[in-house]
Amino acid sequence: MIDFKQIEAFVWIAELGSFRAAADKLNTTQPAISQRIASMESMMGARVFDRSTRGIKLTEKGQELLPHASRMLELRTKMMRVARAESAMRGTFRLGVAETLVHTWLHYLIDELHHTYPALSVELHVDTSHVLRAQLHAHQIDLAMLVGISQDPREHHIHLCDYELAWVASPRLKLHGRRVSLNELAQYPIITYPAISLPYKRVKDAMLAAGVKSPRLFGSGSLSTIIHMTHQGMGPSVLAQVLIKDELAQGSLHALDAEQSLASIGFNAVWLETADSHISRTVAQLAAKIAKRHNKKI
Repeated sequence: MIDFKQIEAFVWIAELGSFRAAADKLNTTQPAISQRIASMESMMGARVFDRSTRGIKLTEKGQELLPHASRMLELRTKMMRVARAESAMRGTFRLGVAETLVHTWLHYLIDELHHTYPALSVELHVDTSHVLRAQLHAHQIDLAMLVGISQDPREHHIHLCDYELAWVASPRLKLHGRRVSLNELAQYPIITYPAISLPYKRVKDAMLAAGVKSPRLFGSGSLSTIIHMTHQGMGPSVLAQVLIKDELAQGSLHALDAEQSLASIGFNAVWLETADSHISRTVAQLAAKIAKRHNKKI
């Protein structure tokens, strides 16, 4: 069977006019090039070059075969370019996203993917970071955009953005406009992210550190539920401040001056190394660019 190395040698000898020049071009030795052509001629049962003291030239059969060989190399080059090109990404891509990102800049990412990679169909999974990480490791999603990173060596990640956590309350609770202690806040149930989340843990730790023995925390995986309950004055809440910038501007909710601030939460795009992980890496890199661009406007 004739292979591409033989065809490549044939084309470059014809192009450059010598076996030595073709060997230099293909980063090999002249004997190796001679062997390729000898094998090719043996398989075809026809000579492609006439060799003489005056040099080499294509035989009549060689002239007939050269255009076909050139097209084969051109097709191989095009095939490799398509295989490596990001624009060639196609199929179904399962994207897992924490809800905070859905309410901030995810729509920009989806729009960019639609226009840049029209053959790629995005299947969206919105859930808590804990669930998304489990889905990722179960190969139920291809990329997870979630809070935090793990020490699992199988995971690869790109940092996306950080969002400040804020203590927030309805004006009817009259907790705004002054410094409030965590003990005062603890008189109400604290509404925040689910019990398995990083913000929940931070709120609970802060409460315990302030001497609150049995803090009442209402955890929810639904941001709309957290915001609605806060509006109704059921208690103060802790959530990413970026989610309620309109409510804060309108005065329907107030950011509180609590004695204990909370560290920001960091979002990362996380994927596992697989045969198709180049798609996940490409989407993660695009997400990081969009997040950076969006957060500059906030």
